[in-house]
Amino acid sequence: MKQDTLCVQGGWQPKNGEPRVLPIYQSTTFKYESSDAMARLFDLKDTGYFYTRLQNPTNDCVASKIAALEGGVAGVLTSSGQAASFYSVFNICEAGDHFVASSSIYGGTFNLFAVTMKKLGIDVTFIDQDASEAAISKAFRPNTKAFFGETVANPAGSVLDIAKCARIAHKHGVPLIVDNTFATPVLCRPIDFGADIVIHSTTKYMDGHATQVGGAIVDSGNFDWEKHHDKFRGLTEPDASYHGITYTKQFGKGAYITKCVAQLMRDFGSIPGPMNCFLLNLGLETLHLRMPRHCQNALKAAKFLQKQKKVAWVHYAGLPGNRYHALAQKQFKGGLPCGVLTFGIKGGREASIQFMDSLKMIAIVTHVADCRSCVLHPASHTHRQLTDEQLRAAGIPPDLIRFSVGIEDPADILDDLKQALAKVKA
Repeated sequence: MKQDTLCVQGGWQPKNGEPRVLPIYQSTTFKYESSDAMARLFDLKDTGYFYTRLQNPTNDCVASKIAALEGGVAGVLTSSGQAASFYSVFNICEAGDHFVASSSIYGGTFNLFAVTMKKLGIDVTFIDQDASEAAISKAFRPNTKAFFGETVANPAGSVLDIAKCARIAHKHGVPLIVDNTFATPVLCRPIDFGADIVIHSTTKYMDGHATQVGGAIVDSGNFDWEKHHDKFRGLTEPDASYHGITYTKQFGKGAYITKCVAQLMRDFGSIPGPMNCFLLNLGLETLHLRMPRHCQNALKAAKFLQKQKKVAWVHYAGLPGNRYHALAQKQFKGGLPCGVLTFGIKGGREASIQFMDSLKMIAIVTHVADCRSCVLHPASHTHRQLTDEQLRAAGIPPDLIRFSVGIEDPADILDDLKQALAKVKA
């Protein structure tokens, strides 16, 4: 099935007499007729369900749809995007290991990697993703296990050169993990450019209506774990915590996701509720319709803001002249990266705050990437603990406004921007 059809009909294929709409399996447990039948499930010899903390039919159907959209072989849903970020790395890293990540990734993920995972004994080196292959390669060590980046960075808006990063990762014998939250598979499929594992905060565009919090991990099935046997012993050698199973031998291309479920989900339990997955699936059914509208509206807003005297700068990779424009043309369907752009108001931090406080339809919220237009001022909100110098070092100017452009009538969006700008003191 093509992408548009997968959005609508992927994952759940009802049989004769079954519900047309994906059912909500709102149950913690599943009944079996014999002890042996249950035992075979626990031994991973049969497929099936016994406890929702590990797997649930509703959840699995939605994970299957997302995996198909990304062109992967298997997927798993998590209770949040942060859980997906953590699991994706922790599934192949342990105490004493190291990984490389782009410095422009989402602040919450940056903190997860730089602070929390360091407490677990896992070290990270942050690099400038726009640096040369030779410069980035210097960050890799013998104990490096992964390379992590975001297709479109939040909130900086920088675009990851996926093919370049994949070459670097594979040269050093590690997988490239890409957070594809902002682009979604409708606009970009990182696996097509060489990425090995793709993750999402499904809270954003995939849901599209701000009704549930969730995450997803998709494995391409392309990375050869056995080729680097000694580096990835958690996958290539027996798991003492699960009957001595060797994931690569028993599950082949499904090894990475099976280990993520059987080991990490078992021990950490960051599973989304079936109701949340049902809501996520409703959002996915219109993803292919919403994303083009988000992008078209964002481009109109970016062009409008560029012409305003009170606007200091606008960053959107879809704009001609943007430093990432050529890469956006190569990586994104239609050449537009998403519906999120950033800009600053002349007069700095205070002027940006005044502008945001003057908006009427466009709301100030922590959320991003749903059908309603919204703004956030990182220096005042998500990154308010940082000084202006620290903000600039993180690639976030003190005047930066993150504008998530919704799918309303573009004339109404521009009118709200116009009236708010008129109230900013020149």
